[in-house]
Amino acid sequence: MSTGAMTDKVPFVSVVIPVFNGEKYLREAIESVLSQTYGSFEVILVDDGSTDNSGEIAKSFGSQVRYSYQENRGQGFAMNRGIELSRGRFLSFLDDDDLWKKDKLVRQMAVFKDNPDIDMVFGQVEQFYSSELDENRRKKIKIPAKVMPGFFKGSMLIRRDSFLRVGTFDTRWKLGDFIDWYLRAREKGLTSIMLGEVVMLRRIHANNTGIRERRLRPEFARILKASLDRRRQQKRDSVELSNVFCDFDDIRVSGTNTKS
Repeated sequence: MSTGAMTDKVPFVSVVIPVFNGEKYLREAIESVLSQTYGSFEVILVDDGSTDNSGEIAKSFGSQVRYSYQENRGQGFAMNRGIELSRGRFLSFLDDDDLWKKDKLVRQMAVFKDNPDIDMVFGQVEQFYSSELDENRRKKIKIPAKVMPGFFKGSMLIRRDSFLRVGTFDTRWKLGDFIDWYLRAREKGLTSIMLGEVVMLRRIHANNTGIRERRLRPEFARILKASLDRRRQQKRDSVELSNVFCDFDDIRVSGTNTKS
């Protein structure tokens, strides 16, 4: 693994991993990033107040991982802290229980090279049952599709300036932080490409946030409503702005006719 110098020829990528009590799978997640065939990146791990051995696991990688600790505030705060600490021209994220394919960054950076105006690149996500789940448990946790288009933060690579045009993660949301961010990105007109290849492996286990925090699922409806409200307001603002220009043009034309 190499965290090469920041150069224009080999753009530097910052990878942010937030963790809270993720000792069970964290080592595998970090190793999947460090095994990337892309040669210019840094790994920033933000510990959101873990009480297990997550911090020790992160520190065991030495200088390969930049470790930062904060009091428990939530994943959104941890990801935003990681962005503050990052130095890369490109940003990427990985949850502490998921894995990257070793060629994720190489494939996605190649897309940016061929499409210099694109803002972000996604890839396919393959979902898999964690090895400790028995058959009975697997039947209760259904996977909609083993491989699917990965509109997840873990499958995304994005230009830093494009990310900041949208803004950081909204820390109000505990379950839908990325969905909210992605909707805001669409509203801002960010462009994206979806790769046909798998770039991320999403682990399904008994303690997934979506399973553990079922009570927070109504967040999704609130996030969608907030997006619709913003779009309606943008449309109203656009109409009002158009009317202002029309009024201005009428005045200019009227003034011109008066002089003639």
